[in-house]
Parts: sequence; C-alpha cells; structure tokens
Amino acid sequence: MRSRSNSGVRLDYYQRIVHRLILAHQEPVTGLFPASNVNSHAWIRDNVYCILAVWGLSMAYKKIADQDEDRAKCYELEQSCVKLMRGLLMAMMNQKDKVEKFKMTQSPYDSLHAKYSSKNGLPVVGDNEWGHLQIDAVSLYLLILAQMTASGLQIVFSLDEVSFIQNLVFYIESAYSIPDYGIWERGDKTNHGEPELNASSIGMAKAALEAMNELDLFGARGGPASVIHVLADEAHKCQAVLQSMLPRESNSKELDSGLLCVIGFPAFAVDDAQLIHNTKDAILSRLQGKYGCKRFLRDGYRTPKEDPSRLYYERWELRMFENIECEWPLFYCYLILFHAFQSDKRAVEEYAGRLEKIMVRSEDGILLVPESYAVPQDLVGFEYQKPGSQAREVVGRCPFLWGQSLFILGRLLQEGFLAVGELDPLNRRLGAQKKPDVVVQVVIIAEDNEIRDKLAEHDLHVQTIAEVAPIEVQPARVLSHLYTYLGRNRKLGLSGRKSRDVGILSTSKLYSLKDRIFAFTPQFADLSRFYIASDNELMIDILKGEINFLKSAWDLLGRPLVTLVLKRIHLDQDKIPLAMIQTMRKLKSGYINGTRVMLGSLKDFLNTSAITDLSFLGSTEDGYPDRLHPDVQTYLDEHLLRSFSNRSTMNLRGGQLRPRTLRRRMSCKGAIKKTRSINVDSDNLGMEGPSPLTERRLSSIVPPPWLQANKQSHVSVFATTPEEGPASSPLQLGNELSVRENIYPVDPHHSRSAIDRRSEFVRQQEMPKILIQRHRAETNFADTEVEELIAMLRETENLEEQGDILQYLVDTQGLDFNTGMLEEGRVVTVRDLLKGLYEKACQQKLWGLVRHTAGMLGKRVEDLAKAVTDLLVRQKQVTVGMPPNNEHTITAPLPEVELRQLIHDAYGDDESTAMLTQELMVYLAMFIRTEPQLFHEMLRLRVGLIIQVMAKELSRTLNCDGEAASEHLLNLSPFEMKNLLYHILSGKEFAVSSVARGNLSIVSCKSSRVSKKSQIGLGDPEGEDALIATIDDRQGQWLRRRRLDGALNRVPRDFYSRVWTVLEKCQGLAIEGRVLQQSLTQEMTPGELKFALEVETALNQIPQPEYRQLVVEALMVLTLVTEHNMVPTLGGIIYVEHLVHKANQLFLEDQRKVQGDATLCCAKIKDGKEQQQAASGMLLCGGAAYICQHLYDSAPSGSYGTMTYMSRAVALVLDCVPKHGEMECAIS
Repeated sequence: MRSRSNSGVRLDYYQRIVHRLILAHQEPVTGLFPASNVNSHAWIRDNVYCILAVWGLSMAYKKIADQDEDRAKCYELEQSCVKLMRGLLMAMMNQKDKVEKFKMTQSPYDSLHAKYSSKNGLPVVGDNEWGHLQIDAVSLYLLILAQMTASGLQIVFSLDEVSFIQNLVFYIESAYSIPDYGIWERGDKTNHGEPELNASSIGMAKAALEAMNELDLFGARGGPASVIHVLADEAHKCQAVLQSMLPRESNSKELDSGLLCVIGFPAFAVDDAQLIHNTKDAILSRLQGKYGCKRFLRDGYRTPKEDPSRLYYERWELRMFENIECEWPLFYCYLILFHAFQSDKRAVEEYAGRLEKIMVRSEDGILLVPESYAVPQDLVGFEYQKPGSQAREVVGRCPFLWGQSLFILGRLLQEGFLAVGELDPLNRRLGAQKKPDVVVQVVIIAEDNEIRDKLAEHDLHVQTIAEVAPIEVQPARVLSHLYTYLGRNRKLGLSGRKSRDVGILSTSKLYSLKDRIFAFTPQFADLSRFYIASDNELMIDILKGEINFLKSAWDLLGRPLVTLVLKRIHLDQDKIPLAMIQTMRKLKSGYINGTRVMLGSLKDFLNTSAITDLSFLGSTEDGYPDRLHPDVQTYLDEHLLRSFSNRSTMNLRGGQLRPRTLRRRMSCKGAIKKTRSINVDSDNLGMEGPSPLTERRLSSIVPPPWLQANKQSHVSVFATTPEEGPASSPLQLGNELSVRENIYPVDPHHSRSAIDRRSEFVRQQEMPKILIQRHRAETNFADTEVEELIAMLRETENLEEQGDILQYLVDTQGLDFNTGMLEEGRVVTVRDLLKGLYEKACQQKLWGLVRHTAGMLGKRVEDLAKAVTDLLVRQKQVTVGMPPNNEHTITAPLPEVELRQLIHDAYGDDESTAMLTQELMVYLAMFIRTEPQLFHEMLRLRVGLIIQVMAKELSRTLNCDGEAASEHLLNLSPFEMKNLLYHILSGKEFAVSSVARGNLSIVSCKSSRVSKKSQIGLGDPEGEDALIATIDDRQGQWLRRRRLDGALNRVPRDFYSRVWTVLEKCQGLAIEGRVLQQSLTQEMTPGELKFALEVETALNQIPQPEYRQLVVEALMVLTLVTEHNMVPTLGGIIYVEHLVHKANQLFLEDQRKVQGDATLCCAKIKDGKEQQQAASGMLLCGGAAYICQHLYDSAPSGSYGTMTYMSRAVALVLDCVPKHGEMECAIS
C-alpha cells in the first residue's frame, strides 16, 4: 500500500481529534450535540458552531482525496453535517405553529425555542421559562445552511421543507425592530428578562437574509420551486440599523465581544471597512485580557462575586463585577479567523501564540479550549487594585466545543489545508470591498396620449402605458400582494409573507411570471396614500432621495430600474408642473445630484436590469406548478382593469351669497383657527401653562394675579361675533382667548377685529396659557339654523369658509350627522362633505386646510409606524405633544392605530398640529435614512418643540408676530415643510421668499463673509412693490443657535460619558428639581445608552431650549474640573441651575462696569415699578428663566464668553475648589 503523504497524515491526526472531541458526542438518533455529559439540552447556536470544524475537515479531505478511504472519510464527515443540520430542522419544524404565530405577534412567548432535547428534538423548557427569542441563533442556522448548500451538501429534501425555510426567512426579516435576548441569552445585562435590540442579532440576520436570497436549496439539481426569495429592502434595513448601532451592542451593553462574529467570520455583515476596524479596536482596547476577552463590561457570570442562588442581578451590584469579569478564550479563536480572512499572517500568529498559552492539555496530549477564566476568590481584592495582575483559573466546560471547533478551523486555515474561500463559498467576505458606481435607469411612462403629447412639447419623448406592452406596469401594492403567496403551505399550516411593505430595492427590478414581464412603480408614488403625495415638488424630492439611495444600496446583478407613471392627477391647471419638467431634463442630462442616471424606455433596459422570477405563484401544492395559483389569476385579471383609474369627488354647488346668512357665517368664522395650539409669541418657548403652584420650581413663572381670579368663567366660543361688539367683559374674553392661542391670520380684506386687538392685549401680558378642552357648545340652534348653514355651505365658493362651517358642524353635530342632502340616492353626512373638501383643498394646494381636514377625518400617514420604527431602531426616542405638560414619549414601536391615537391625544383638538406631527415624523425618518449625520449626539426627537422652533424661526425670518408665523407654518407645502425642517436640523441659515398664491419658499443663504443679512421678499397682497426687509443677523445669532440646539436636544461629543465622571465625584446633580443620584454610576457604565437617557430625561424637565443649553454648558465646565483632576471630590449635591444663575449675576456685574448692552434691561438700576415687574416673572429683555437675553446671546469663548462666567461661577459656588493659592485656569 502506498505510504501517505505528510499532509494526509496530518489530516488523519485532525480527524482523530474531531472524532474524539466532537463527533463522539453526537446523538445517533437526532444528530444533535448535548451541552455536556450531564446536560442533554442542545442549543441551536452551539450545535451549528460545533459542526463547522467537521464541515471544514470534510472539505480538506475532498481536496487530497487520492485514495478511496479518504473519499470515504470525506463522505462520513459530510453526512455528519447533514445529520446535524437536519436534526435542528426537524426540531424547529415541530414548532411550525410558533413560526406562523410569531410573524403576527413578534412576542417572545411565540418564538422558536433556543434549545431542544438532544435525545428526541422536543422542547425541554416552557415558552416563558427561558429567554427563547434569540434571532441570532435562527439566523446563524440559515446562514450556515446557505453556505453548506453552496459548498455542495444536500441538506433540504422536500418542497415542504423549502416552504418552512422560506417562513424562517420571514421570521428573521424584521430583526432590525425586534428586541431579543441575544447571543448570551440575557437581554438586558441585569438578566431580569428584558429583551433589547442587539447589534449582534441584527448583523447575523442581515447576513442570513443576504446569503439566502435567490438560493436554490436543492443545489444544482433544483428548479424554480426550491428557490428562496428575500426582499432586498429587509436586509438593507438590518444593515442600516446595524451601522447606526456599532460599536454599541445594545442599550445596556455599550460593547460586546460577540460582535466579532458579525464583523468577521461567519457573518461578514458590515460593508464599511472603517466601521469594522473601529469595532474591533474598541473590543480589543476595552475587553481584551491575558486569557481572552470579556463578553461585555460588568458581566457577572461565573465571577466569584456572583450569587449563584439567583439568576438576575440587582442594578446596584453590577459595579462590583467591574474588572473581575471572566475572560473567554473563545474570542481569541474568533480573532484568529478574523485575521486569517484578512490574510494578516502576523496577527494570526500573535493570537495563536496567546491562545496556546491558555489552552489546557488533556491526559493524551490534546490541546483543549476551556470555556472561561475567572479570578480566584482569594485574589479578588488584588485584582480590583491592579486589574489584569492576578493569575486566573479555568471555570466552566473544558473542552468548550464552540471554541474548540473554531480553533480547529483556524488550525486548518493556518496549515493551508483550507483556503478562506472554501469556508465562505458565497463570498460574503468580499462585502467590504469597493464596488463600481451604480447607474440608475429611469423610465417615465405617460398615462395616456394626451400627457405624452404634452411632454413632447417640452422635447421629452415617452411611451404610454398601452405602448409599453407586452411589459405590464403596476403599482407597488400589486407586488406586495403577490409576495403574500410566497411560502404558503397548507400541509404545514403556514401562510405567506405578512408584511405589506415593498421598498425601492424591490420595485427597482423587473419580474417575470410565465411569459409576462411586470414593472412596478415605487411605493412612494401610490396616490391612494396620504396628502403629501399630492405635493409634486415633494414627490420629486423623494424621487431624488430614492435614486441617491439606490446608488449606495444596490448590490444585485444588473442595474436598478425606476419606473414612473405620469398621470392626469399630477397636472397643475392642465399643465405639467415646471418642477417635473426641470427634473426630467436633469435626468436626460445623465446626472442628478451626483448620481449617474439613464433615461430611456422599458424595452431598452430589458437586458441590463435585474429580473426576478415569480415562480412561487404556481399551484405547486395542487400538482400544477406550471399554472398560476387560481387566486393570483383572479387578482391579476381584476387588477389589470382598474389599477390606474381615478375616482370622482363630490361637488358642492356654488351660488350667490344671500345677505341673511351673513350673520350666521360670522359666528362660524375662525372655527378652525380656534383649534390651533402652537405657542410662539411668549418668549418662554414651551411654556404651555403654569405647573400647579405647589410644584413650582426655580424657573416656573407665576401666573399674573388677575388671571387666577377668574378661573371659572369661560364663555362659549360662539357667544359673540365680532360685529356684535363685546358682549362679555374684556377680562372674560381675554381669559377665553387664552384657552387656545387663536392663530388667526391677519386677513388683508377684513378690518382687524376687536378679537384680534384684544388677544394682542392678552398676549402682551405674556401670560402662560391654560389649556382647556374645547367644550361642545350647548346647541340652542334650532334645526333651521343647521339648514341655514348647509345652504350657506352650498353657496360659498371659498374653501376656507366651507372649512369653518364644517368645523362648526362637526363641533356641534358630530361627523356622522345627516345633512339632509342626497347624492345619487345616498344620504350625505358631514364626513362626506369633509372628504370632498379635503380632496378639493389637495387639488388647490391649500395646505393649511388640507392638514386640518385630514386631521378631522382621522387620516394617518401610511408609513407612520414604519417611520417611527426607523427612528427608534436607530436609538432615537421620539416625543409628541407640547412640552412640558403634554409630552408623550414613544420608546418602542407601536401599531399605526395606537400611534395616531397617542398623537391626537397629545394635541387635544388641534388637528392641524397633530397632522403636522405625523408629517414631520415621516420627514425625520427620511432624513435619518439618507443623512444620519444630522442626528449625531441627539437622543430624543421632541416633535412638539421642533414645531414651536420652526414657527419661531419663521416669525424671526419674516419679522411677523407668532400668530402669523404659525399660520404661515401650517400653510407651507409639504416640500417646503421638509426643507424648513432640514434647515433647522442642519442649523443652516435660511431666507424665505414668496411665490405665487402667497406660498412661501425656503432658500439656503450662502453666508457671505462681509454681512450676514437675510433677505426676505414677501409679495404684498395687492401686488405692489415687494417689501425687502433686511435684518442684521449678527445679533441674536448665539441665542438662535442655543435655542435650536436646545430644542433638538443636541449635546457636545461624549457629553453623557463625561457627565458620568462628574457624577462619580459628587453625591448628585440636581437639574430642574430632578436629582441624578451618584448610585447611577454603580448601575450603569459611562457609555451605556440607559445612562444617557437618564441625564436626558432630567434635562428635558427644562421647558426653555436656550436655558437647557446653558445648563449643558455648565455641566461641561464641571466635566473639565473633574477631567483635569483639580480636586479629589466635588462634595454634595450640585444644583446646576445655581451655577447658571450665578454666572448670570457675574455677567450683569461686568456689564455694569463696562456699560454693556445689558445695562438697558437687566443690569440697570431698578426703580419701584420695575422691581414689581421682575417679581411677576418678567425680564425687560424677555430672557427665559430670569437669565438676561444678552447672556444667551454671548459666544461661549472669549473673556466675556459664557464659559468664562460659568467657570467663575463654579469656583464661587462649589466649596471644594480652593479659594486661595495659585491655580491655573485656562479655558479652551
């Protein structure tokens, strides 16, 4: 017999090791591995990792198989892999009902189990006795299944199993928004059973989704029925969330060594080389020790200080695990593989050497990887004093098969038996390499010949829907319906895909179905949706954003193809809007916003586009795979007829005004305006009414005495009409008007009414407003009056007036009130009239009215829940409602209906602002997807405050009062609204120019160095020369910046972790009555998100954004004191506001000395009258919270800068800072 080559002998050695350490434990019946000799439970994750060494070895044998026994060994090893993967598949298929249920509920109790009995594959613990929801385990299984199938193993045998695996894909599809228990089965690190979003789970799911996409589970022998389909957008959402989280693992774990399996082998889930590098470096610098890496900071598992009698930890005891966490050699195995894939030989040798030193040699000389190393009980004290100095001892299993298996893989790679490509047949490791530029193909199709001809006038030649045949063009909702048939299986009781969402990546492909080809228009172009779809400029803006997104996110074969249909409904007064023509010309030029595009017809792009086969729509289960499923057939036939039809709107007959209705109309006038609640004019932005006096805190304002006297008497809103003169005393009316800010636009055609003047008087009193629910006016009107109103409704042409009448009818009679009109034999209710009004307002682009009627009809943005989820999963919390009394925080994804209810409860009757809130959330979600850098250092997005700041900015830029500004704000078109929001988020200067029909347009100022003047042209209603107002912007610049940063909750970099160091050195920080206790440092690590949220919540108690920003600056000065170790401790509880007020005093003293600007207001010597005014809570300059406006407007640096005063205040207020002696005091 031929002697074996050296490599053969060496492989036989590894085969013996694998047999003895791994295969000897495989259960003969199920093929699963028990956890240890005494524990027969089989974990999905550990089992998959165990078998990797067997799979690697089988591929090594395949390469040198020159003798029959080598081929036999190779086959035996391969079949062990198949046996294990099928054993896990059977165990999960036994729980198919859970998979079905989980698609709907996403509840931890409906999840697949994380472990099964290795004897029979049945469940071993109850649904609620274990943290079963571990998306990373199911994802790892799917990923390795895909890799093994690609390497030539046949694991899946039947089409029923294919359906089940397709449903497992749906199971992990939404990983980016499902909190789970993660790789360590703990969830929150206190182990109280709180699941959280884990980056390691999301990364593993993203890898599995990409690996499974278009994979044929029967390998080379399969057909269209055995192919798995994944919607590319779901994988991309996982990627986006993963990138926003790294290097953080979750809310409670700021870092986790488990992320090594996401940035390297086996997942390779990150495409950004820099992010991979940063994550690895963070793990090595903070978690690596002599004996491996810690799993995460303050991990108490198996440490000598852990109380083994209970599963969970108390929050305060986490601190004692610091520096004595166990170290796991497993992570050295990951690092060896990581560097082997990067082909970095030096690093591989370094970690192999480290690993060898800490492995345990068995009696027969085999090197074993132990589970973990802990500090011995008696050496804990020394380890605390000098971390990393003490020798550790092995705790846990030895060998630890998960680690042992990865160690053997590393060895096979190091000795050249395997190439990295063999462990990764799907080439996932190449994801981080630079890709060529994507060219986006755009096709524009006209709805009919008329539109085609109109485009031809502008030299744009397109086809009509009829002319592109045989290719069929359908809206995205058809595709989402077709996808619900994917993965259906009657035998297994599995329904198809549940989510109705199809993103731009899915609609940018062509689809073939038997001999038909479909193109789908993007989801944002579905006009049945929300009112923002009727703003053409916004739709164009979204289109540009999507094209830009395709440039970065597209990674399929072929080029992306965006199909757009231009319809009648897009026309503006029978002309194609200019914005659309300009955009099409840009597309024709070949570049748009830096993305390469090609404009052409569908047939030109057939060969260059991605085409997906919708073969899963066949009736495979009935034995006719070549025929369409009967339901699909009927759906398509019906749908093709009516996919692009329009519906007619109701019309109210117009006629001449009859004088007798004039008085009635006046009583409804402004009914809509009375519901508005945006508060701009008071300089205390965000003050929505006094807190009860018992709770009064430092910066609250006492309501003026004349207000308290008259709490009870409030008058019916409709009791008096402006013509009749004041029926009630000004006092009462003043009180009534303060109930809701009357945002009443100053209409040039009416004389300023008494109400306006009076409300202005009320506003000068600067009183905090009191919110009273608008009571339903007791209707003493007879039916005749309602009839009169309805008659009026028919006669008036003015939509604003119709809106007021309908608002009044809704208030008095309700939405379902029968108006007595008939339309085609049906009864017409107030709701029907409102719908007609809404549609007409959309056509005429009266956005204020559109928003209000949409709110009254209870419409909701279709993607609202999705938008909120997009914000939440990127670790941003969202609050709605006006601070401080009505703010509701959203911390977890909610269903659409609940969200809408929450938003509308937060704003009471103010439907317009509630609609605006929904709209802004959608824009915020768009921005966080396309420009995440705008949101750096922001934890909570407070939509109510953002709305107030938007109105405030408009009033500053337009030089108008708050009422007019709010009206302008609510009348901005959706596109301008998004634009204004963008300018506020990015802090860019902007100007407002007026366009036709009184609409405003927001334009960026390119700030010139010489003078920063903002020019605002507002066309006079009479059409006279436009008035150009120039404002010197240098004054108020810092105030504005502080106000913006405060409203957006933006803080300096590393702010929260630096506050943690301050908290360590004092007993607590008091902010606005909330005390942050020192014990928080025991419970949480500096970089933990939960700690940041605690600090944030305290700061959010401050209603005025600019004051909040000064408090942040004061905290920054405190961090400098601690970081430069000026003093060993800061003493007791520090009242941060005292520091700010002290700084204000010092500032005013200096102002008096140098005769600065503040001598005109706060620094001037007071006489009796002014003292009285100051006592009632009013500063002359209108500064918030008793701080002079001029201090808010000082730059931070410089000898008169805020930081200088803060530092002096710290030195004066804190007892611990030495009062005498030399101290260096440089402020950078």
